[in-house]
Amino acid sequence: MKLSKLLPAALILLTGCFYDVESVLYPDTGCAPVTTVSYTKDIVPILSQYCLSCHSGTFASGGIPLDTYTSVKRYADNGQLLGSVQWASGYSPMPKNGNKLSSCKVGLIQKWIEAGAPNN
Repeated sequence: MKLSKLLPAALILLTGCFYDVESVLYPDTGCAPVTTVSYTKDIVPILSQYCLSCHSGTFASGGIPLDTYTSVKRYADNGQLLGSVQWASGYSPMPKNGNKLSSCKVGLIQKWIEAGAPNN
């Protein structure tokens, strides 16, 4: 077989695997696998960082306080908490005038709600 016929085939084989790099195919999302979500350990820090500057105290924005477990549980149970952080249609996207929470943080909130929103 002539070299002129082998060279194009060799080039295709050698360059065809360029994108078979794990970090390109499966980028690190920064989400650590979680089996159990804790209100105290996982949810409170998210609320503290993104929600409580507006949703706490006597004059909580929109009349929605999120500074106690009882109030957070109420909005978790009625779907408003998850709908807002997912920016779902029909809900006010939160945090207001901010960036959407990362998929990891939204996933933690969703997993906690799906587990019954326990006070753990």
